[in-house]
Amino acid sequence: MSETWAPEACTLPTAERPFRVAEFDELFASGVRHRPERTRLVLELEPRPEVAARAADLAVRETGCCSFFTFELTATRGALSLAITVPESQAEVLDALAAR
Repeated sequence: MSETWAPEACTLPTAERPFRVAEFDELFASGVRHRPERTRLVLELEPRPEVAARAADLAVRETGCCSFFTFELTATRGALSLAITVPESQAEVLDALAAR
C-alpha cells in the first residue's frame, strides 16, 4: 500500500501516512484475513489483550482521519476479530488495504 492508497477524504497529514501504513501492516501480519463481501474485510487476530488494544487504538485513530471506515472489534469464545467495512464508494480503498 503506497501513500497514494489514501482517498482525498483522508485528513491524516501526508507525512504521517507511512507510519499508519506500517501499523496496519503489523496488525495484518499477525492475523488471517477474509473478504466476505466487497465492502467488508475481516481479520482473525491472536486473541490476546495487547493485540485487541492495538487493534482498537488503530481503529479509533483511523476513523479520526477517514470517517468512512467502520471497525468492529469482537472478542468472543477465545477468538478475536476486527471487521472493517466501507461504503461502496470507498471499496477501492478497502481493496488496497486488503492487498497488504
